[in-house]
Amino acid sequence: KILRNSLKSDETVALLVLNIDRFKAINDSLGHTAGNYLLYAVGERLGHFCREGEAVFSMGGDEFAFLLMGYKDSDAMRNRIDDMVKLFDQPFDINGESYHVMVSVGIALYPSDANQSEQLIQQADTAVHSAKEQGVNFQRYASAMQMRAHERLQLENDLRRALENEEFSLVYQPRVHLQSGELTSLEALVRWNHPHRGMVMPGDFIPVAEESGLIVPLGEWVLREACLQNKQWQELGYPSIPISVNLSMRQFQQKKLVDVIRGILAYTGLEPRYLELEITESMTFDKDRAFEQLKKIKAIGVAISIDDFGTGYSSLHYLKNLPIDRLKIDRSFVNEVLVDSKNAAIVSTIASMAHHLKLKVTAEGVENEEQLQFLQAQDCHEGQGYYFSRPIPAEVFEKLFLRKPVNWLVQDGM
Repeated sequence: KILRNSLKSDETVALLVLNIDRFKAINDSLGHTAGNYLLYAVGERLGHFCREGEAVFSMGGDEFAFLLMGYKDSDAMRNRIDDMVKLFDQPFDINGESYHVMVSVGIALYPSDANQSEQLIQQADTAVHSAKEQGVNFQRYASAMQMRAHERLQLENDLRRALENEEFSLVYQPRVHLQSGELTSLEALVRWNHPHRGMVMPGDFIPVAEESGLIVPLGEWVLREACLQNKQWQELGYPSIPISVNLSMRQFQQKKLVDVIRGILAYTGLEPRYLELEITESMTFDKDRAFEQLKKIKAIGVAISIDDFGTGYSSLHYLKNLPIDRLKIDRSFVNEVLVDSKNAAIVSTIASMAHHLKLKVTAEGVENEEQLQFLQAQDCHEGQGYYFSRPIPAEVFEKLFLRKPVNWLVQDGM
């Protein structure tokens, strides 16, 4: 009603819908009391930011609405929105700890995007979901977003069917010891062969699976299939090497995760030492809970690595106590080591730190000889990337890399 009364035919009104990024992870990790306090603190911060003629409302859950009125200059309106996003540069104090919280903002304008209040809210909500997908702070509504929202819903329905119809498959990418050139381990990656769209890449369906909760059954399927394949290769007499599988945030937060892992290992007959699980830095947001979960996984003999290291918010003080085995340097750093001295320094520092912490270090995204030589000079243990091999199906992996030993550092072995 307040919004409806604010819409005047002779002026532009901007409706901003703000969504707290990763609020569910915060709520699940720190508890509902902390989550409720964060919602209160965000609302209070937005309330103090309000000027005369503006208004802020809670829309339930982790969403807020902010009304901007009386702006005739679009640059002034954009600057105001920029200032709002900057509000979240300052961390929030929760239970005596500082947490940086980001927001995604969707923007819809009256009357250009919608001429009714309910429609304006819907357009702004569509825009905020688009902002989250694009990984940007804010997004103005565009009609194409409505089509994308519909496609996303269709994709979720297709995902449910795909699990039942076994439309998923695994591909495997080798990891190579950078000093000896030998195959040391491999990573299992999921692909979706959609009956109409063809091969769908993980970047297109994993976020939808995460949001819908389908990532849990899908993740368990990937883990079981990877362990089955590795055991099968061992029974064929090939060298026994670890296989690495990614864990999603939702899987990692499951209380029964260790029971699931133990059950899959028992079902497939794979020894725990031949399985490695990859988590991301963001999964250690709740330090105490993450530590307990990792400790349980380590206790059954499964190795743990932190994937995309350097792109998250891990505390180095905390890192030294984490029960992990490996750091994987994100491909974004490796890609620029030859042209950006800062990235080269980051890779060198991570490698050195890993050695001091007695952790293995793997560089992702190795694509050429020059990158390989740089990484060898930093004493990285392993490399993974297109220089060695793209992710390939099991039968191709077996034919190329298992039936006879390959040395990637010898030209004849390439």
